[in-house]
Amino acid sequence: MLGPDERPADVKTTAAAPKITAPPAAAPAPASSAPVAETPAPESKPRPRKKVEAPPLKASTPAAPTTGELRIDSDVPGAMVFLDRKFLGNAPVTAKGVTPGSHVINASAEGHDGISETVDVVAGPADVMLRFKEVRLNEGVEVVHKHGMGSCEGRLTADPKGVRYVTANKDDAFNVGFADIETFEIDYLKKNLKLKKRGGKTWNFTTRHENADPLFVFHRNVDKVRRQVAK
Repeated sequence: MLGPDERPADVKTTAAAPKITAPPAAAPAPASSAPVAETPAPESKPRPRKKVEAPPLKASTPAAPTTGELRIDSDVPGAMVFLDRKFLGNAPVTAKGVTPGSHVINASAEGHDGISETVDVVAGPADVMLRFKEVRLNEGVEVVHKHGMGSCEGRLTADPKGVRYVTANKDDAFNVGFADIETFEIDYLKKNLKLKKRGGKTWNFTTRHENADPLFVFHRNVDKVRRQVAK
């Protein structure tokens, strides 16, 4: 056995190459148990809600009336009203379904003269007022004015204000209010109508008609109103 110092000179010793050990691979990071936050989607501004409205309902246009409606009243409550001689009722009263055209309304009330009015009815409603208390007069008659000598022709008319004589002979024309009439009388047999102004002139009239009927009717209707006005 050789000692340490007795190793042969020709024996070469080779140092063992160092063993290179690769560093251990890094261990993967442990998975985190915390939830991974998702990237939020970009916020979008909410659009304003559109107010959807139903289209307006078209109002149905009522059919145009084809008949008339008369609302009849009077200044005397309860007056009896007739339309074309058919009793409607007591005023105020309404007549419906009246055919357009000319119709006659008659009415009567106790203590008053009867009323007869012609109305022209059109389609739709209309008001009719019957006035018993209103003084109405519209009379006229063709006459011959008798002078002391000769005569002239003209027309006597009367309204609620009085009597008027219209003639081509201007000197004989006149207009006399009821309050100024002193005498107003008829002589049927003599076919004479006499009118005298209070404190003034007197006029005598006749007619070319075969009888005194036109003078009689004129006198009757006018004198009735004259007496009413005088009350």
